[in-house]
This record gives sequence, structure tokens and C-alpha cells, in this order.
Amino acid sequence: MGNVAIGEGAIIAGCRYYFGYPITPQNEISEYMSRRIPAHGGAFIQSESELAAINMVLGAAAGGGRAMTTSSSPGISLMQEGISYIAGMEIPCVIANVVRGGPGLGGIGPAQSDYFQAVKGGGHGDYHTIVLAPYNVQEMLDFTILSFDLADKYRIPVMILTDGLLGQTMETVEVPLNYQPKRYKKDWVMDGCKGRAPRRLRSLFLDPEDLEDHNHRLFAKYRIIEQKECLVDCFQTRGALDILLVAYGTSARICKAVVEMGRKQGLRLGLFRPITLYPFDEQTLRDMASRARAVMVVELSMGQMLEDIRRIIGDRTPVFFKGRTGGMVFSPEEIFEEVGKTAKKIMRKTKG
Repeated sequence: MGNVAIGEGAIIAGCRYYFGYPITPQNEISEYMSRRIPAHGGAFIQSESELAAINMVLGAAAGGGRAMTTSSSPGISLMQEGISYIAGMEIPCVIANVVRGGPGLGGIGPAQSDYFQAVKGGGHGDYHTIVLAPYNVQEMLDFTILSFDLADKYRIPVMILTDGLLGQTMETVEVPLNYQPKRYKKDWVMDGCKGRAPRRLRSLFLDPEDLEDHNHRLFAKYRIIEQKECLVDCFQTRGALDILLVAYGTSARICKAVVEMGRKQGLRLGLFRPITLYPFDEQTLRDMASRARAVMVVELSMGQMLEDIRRIIGDRTPVFFKGRTGGMVFSPEEIFEEVGKTAKKIMRKTKG
């Protein structure tokens, strides 16, 4: 199961501290970790709230441990203050959001309506988290392992953005045997200062100039991340395209079938799947959009990623949208029907 794959990926990556509060549809992660973490000599705590969970993560990670929490949509919202503190203090950790439909309590069906929250920071202040979007169960495991490495490498919170459908999906996965987690120098860890000078981890800067300098230093790090850590998967995107589909996660998985359907019927379809939603590979998208007659964003929301795609592409190529929300999931046939309508619009404009 996808949720279990996240838990096993964390164990393999050396996570030994897990703190979380129950919420559907991610409870299988907490249940799995309640057994696996103690068996590996770690600490599992079902916290009294999501607010407590994220601050427990802060404390364990500040002490040098690989720590994580998981939740779903409204639970992640409650964690935003703590995530902002963690980002400001430059403490590495991993957070998984198994997204459910909203707003408010919404429902437990899958959605992608937490995109803004994840890639725009989500909490108060200027900051980013690295955001990884898996589209199958294998990637749920692999990206969890990767998340811990990226977190330690850049001293940054990393978010795995998935959804209730992927969390409940069951597939065969390849589990890396004898994996050795990467070790990063942690000369900032709060582990007692006997025999050395004290260290400080803080996000409070009462001098405005000091706080501005801190923000500039954080964003210098983000620029490095944007240059070095963009991940994208492209399917059938060589040459000229009639329509370039842009989707991530569950939507991308469905769109891959749509591309195959279109190719069989003579439509030159391709798929651009961002794996890192932050950082986002904007240049690759621009290059591919320039070879397409149209771009269609497919998303389980009212059009959150759509706003970024339109900003990135500008007026170079017309951008269309297909979305479902509230926990509803489209079929490949439904998307393909929309693709057909878009293709006809393009042809009419071309003839005109």
C-alpha cells in the first residue's frame, strides 16, 4: 500500500523519530510506524494534536535525529506555524501530506488542492519547502528515502505531496536491500555543549537588519536548490506536439494512459510530469510548450498548478484546463474527450 511504502521508505532512510496524530486517509502510515519504529530502536509518539506533532519533530530533528510526521490536508494546515519555525531555523525533517478534498473538513476522497499550500510555503513569512510528488507506490517509497537526504543536504523541511488514492493503492515495489543512509555533517546539532562553544538554532531576530540578512541567506540557498534539484519526467514529448499535457501525481498517472490513447488515434500528445513541485523545472516546460500547439493542465483541483503553468508559459502557447474536485477522480476517457475538444478548437484557429 502506498501509505505503507512511505513508512518503509522512512525506516530504510534511517528515520527513528515519528510523531503524528490520526486523520484519514493517512492512518496506515502511523499504524505501520507504531510497529516499525520501536523495532528499530526509535521513538513513536501519537501526539495529542497536529500542533504537538510538528513541534516534536522540530525538537527531535534539532537534536540530530531523522524525524518525520504525516497528516492530511486540515492536519497539515494546523502544522504550518511549526513548519515555518523549522524552515526559519534550518532544521531538516520530512512531512508527508496525503491530500484529501476540501476546503474545510471536506471529505476523505483524493484531491490535489493543497498545491498552493505546499509550494508557496504555506505558513507565515518568506520560505520554501522542497516538495516531491510521487505518482505510484514505488515512488512513494523511493521519494521518502530521497526526502531525508535532501532535507539533511540543505537543512530544509521536505514535503511529500501525495493523495488518498495513491495512499490506498496497492502495488508491487522493489525494496532496496542493505541500503546505507547518507551521512551529512551536522555541526549545528543541539547535542550538549560540554567541551565546545554553545550553538543556537533560532527563528527569532529582533533586529530588522539581522532578520533581513537571514531571509537573504535562506533565499540564496533556495536559488541553489532551484538550480540543482529540479526533477521532471517526460513521456512522448519528442518533436512537435498537438497537445502537451501537464500533470503530477495521480493526475499524471491517468494522463499517461491518455497520451497512449491519443497516439493510437494519430494525435501527437505528450506528458510533462513535474516530480519536484518546488523547485519546478520551468525552463524545460517552456521548451516543450514552444513545440506544442496547446498545453492542457490536468489537476484534481479548481486550477492551482494551472496558475503557475500560465505564468511560466505566458502567451507563447494557449493553455487549457481539465479539473475535478471534492474527491472526484476523472477517467482517462473523460480527459481524452476534453483533449479531443481542445484539438478541434486548435484546428479551427489554425484554419482561420
